[in-house]
Amino acid sequence: MLAAILADASEGLLDGGRRTVADADDAAMALRALIRFHVDFALANADVIRVQDRDLTSLDEADAHGVRRLQREYVELWVGVLAHLRPDRAESEHRIRAHAAFGLINSTPHSARIHGRRPADKVVRSILEDMAWSSLTS
Repeated sequence: MLAAILADASEGLLDGGRRTVADADDAAMALRALIRFHVDFALANADVIRVQDRDLTSLDEADAHGVRRLQREYVELWVGVLAHLRPDRAESEHRIRAHAAFGLINSTPHSARIHGRRPADKVVRSILEDMAWSSLTS
């Protein structure tokens, strides 16, 4: 069951990310759309993100390999967009920035609290999108 949950989430991210990039007119639009897409996923799937963080190492080797392969393809989708947007940067830098943006986006929806309460998704979404854009393009 764990393998199915994590594989389904990873496939959904990869498929949705591919469609998002294909629908964009240029690299800047693709990046903004990918950020929105990932923020939507994170806000809607905080429990899946927590399970991924906590339980990925519990998968058997074959299932873990399959999930990680899908995740690497998703990262490389972002790296490709960043490379078009900023060809002056090394591919390794784009990869680091993508992983850092995922960490930012994936952690905040289920951890941000103000006086014990989480702000409305609209507020969280705006902050995450702005911060992700800034961190990826600065």
